Amino acid sequence: MERHPKLLRRERAALLVVDVQERLWPAMRDGQRLVDRIVIMVKACGLLKAPIFVTEQYPKGLGHTLQVIQEALGRTDPLVKMTFSCCGVTQLPRALKEREIEQIIVVGIESHVCVIQTALDLIHHGFQVHVIRDAISSRFEQDERVALERMAREGVVISTVEMTLFELMRTAEVPEFKEVSRLIK
Repeated sequence: MERHPKLLRRERAALLVVDVQERLWPAMRDGQRLVDRIVIMVKACGLLKAPIFVTEQYPKGLGHTLQVIQEALGRTDPLVKMTFSCCGVTQLPRALKEREIEQIIVVGIESHVCVIQTALDLIHHGFQVHVIRDAISSRFEQDERVALERMAREGVVISTVEMTLFELMRTAEVPEFKEVSRLIK
């Protein structure tokens, strides 16, 4: 069956977890919801065997990725960056292209700084970008809202955790369906 080109295809998708760090996270709106949704995405992408990339912005000053997310990730080494866009880490776009990734699922913080700059740069590099609305956050609602509006205008697909996971699975007949469904509920 031919599918819409903006629906996720698990064989061509990767998850990017942006800067969910010890000193940044406490200032985020709905911080526990954010972490819970990101952990679901990480675990589900692990079950679905989608590659996962993680970034940390200046970990010396902002700390490392939250422990609960690190535990869900297992052995994923973060890409350390100083630029707000994750594409400032030149090995990221290169690693995505080497693995023939076409679609990037973005979660993390902050919506109006690192998430938006990363999303727009990924589009510039030729990737289709899906930002997960319930797995991003900023300190202030207005910043997050404006960032989402701008990203949508620029061609970013705005989605949710549940929409994303069902797109990746495509059918209830995949072997991972029950396990992924349990994560969502």
